Amino acid sequence: MDSRSYAKYSILKDKIKPWKNALIFLGVMLGAVVLTQLFKGAEFSDSMTYALFILLFAVGLWVHEPIPPYAVALLIIGFEVYFFGSVYLNSNPDQALVDKCVSTWSSSVIWLMMGGFFLASSMKKTGLDLKVFHMVVNAFGKSPSILLLGLMLTTAILSMIMSNTATTAMMVACISPFISSLKKENKFKKALLLGVAIAASIGGMGTIIGSPPNAMTVGQLANFGQEVNFIEWMAYGLPISLVVVILFWLVLIKVFPFEHQEYQLQTTEQVASSRSEQVDRKITLVVMFVTVALWMTTPLHNIHVAAIAMLPIVFLTITGVLDAHDFRANSWDTLILVAGGLSLGHGITDTGLAKYYIDQVNLGDSYLLGIVVFAFVTMAFSNIMSNTATTAIVLPIVMMLFPGHELQMALVVGLSASCALLLPVSTPPNAIVFSTGALEQKDFRLGGLLIGVLGPLLIIGWILLLT
Repeated sequence: MDSRSYAKYSILKDKIKPWKNALIFLGVMLGAVVLTQLFKGAEFSDSMTYALFILLFAVGLWVHEPIPPYAVALLIIGFEVYFFGSVYLNSNPDQALVDKCVSTWSSSVIWLMMGGFFLASSMKKTGLDLKVFHMVVNAFGKSPSILLLGLMLTTAILSMIMSNTATTAMMVACISPFISSLKKENKFKKALLLGVAIAASIGGMGTIIGSPPNAMTVGQLANFGQEVNFIEWMAYGLPISLVVVILFWLVLIKVFPFEHQEYQLQTTEQVASSRSEQVDRKITLVVMFVTVALWMTTPLHNIHVAAIAMLPIVFLTITGVLDAHDFRANSWDTLILVAGGLSLGHGITDTGLAKYYIDQVNLGDSYLLGIVVFAFVTMAFSNIMSNTATTAIVLPIVMMLFPGHELQMALVVGLSASCALLLPVSTPPNAIVFSTGALEQKDFRLGGLLIGVLGPLLIIGWILLLT
């Protein structure tokens, strides 16, 4: 195909894509309508029927992705407002349920994540993220195995504060000159990229703000009257995160033997040259230290983590560290996705839909079997759709399915959602390192299978031990 033919083909392809997505959207909607009629019970109320349709429709859209995931979240909230509150479509409209579905926009989880986004933005803008990377990696010497460990631990720790997508993009950019200097067949290149991707996804387990499923889990637990503070979550997630990262590091150094005994990882540090940049960096450091310290000492002062999240939101803006452009650049799509997931949870539980299907399933005393099954179900579905979306669907069901074990079930599901690493498209970090061209799809099977099996088992064991 010559350049002119390729150009015409590209234009035609761009024109066809919207129509293709529209057809997929309509097909998913029709499928959701048909499945709703097949699966609904004779005693279903209008709200239960609509909740089932919204659930099936959302799952279909999240799997086939004719529209972005955050747009699906907006549809969920819009449909719930219209179907649950309409006097024309609902024989028993429930305005209280509508208010609850809409109020997820102001959930404490949203404010907590927003505080984390502001901290991450200020770190990136002032170059603190690169400075931390530069300092930590240089401290690990020239041994390839230790360099790899240092890179993975740095990535995991940064992913506890920043989004794993931003962390991976930064780390790949920092090490790309070094990777480019390696021969194509050098296995150290693959070890570095896989190590970064895995550490970014697994590192997010460590804090509430590290991954959207974590925040959603805390939000759902709050709906069931159980509060999990920042330090409590770290006790659940941080040990698992560090253990999995170190185990995968050991696997990488065995599977990808190094050609040389020493490597010098060149890094470029962004230096704050002007006085204003230096001041902004100091302000960011102070705000970050105070915020994280207050989050970690919540049991001592009982200030809600969402209230503490106001510190970076307020002080980083009034001091001028972050401006309107930085505010607009925040990950609002992630916040919308979390809000939509929480709203879907209200729709499933408060209409009685989840209870209806749970009553049809007689699991008896099989709580341990249930926790294993749902851990692996969550991991499996998170490989083919958003882990946030998977968490939104699974959480309300398992928390009602196993009364008295809501905390254990929620924690296992929320953490297991971060163990989906089998495909290049399973997580944004995987997609970023795959885009470098240094990895093949089969290279992800190692981490995907190992962590997909080992991760949920470690999570189950640790959560049962602590609770």
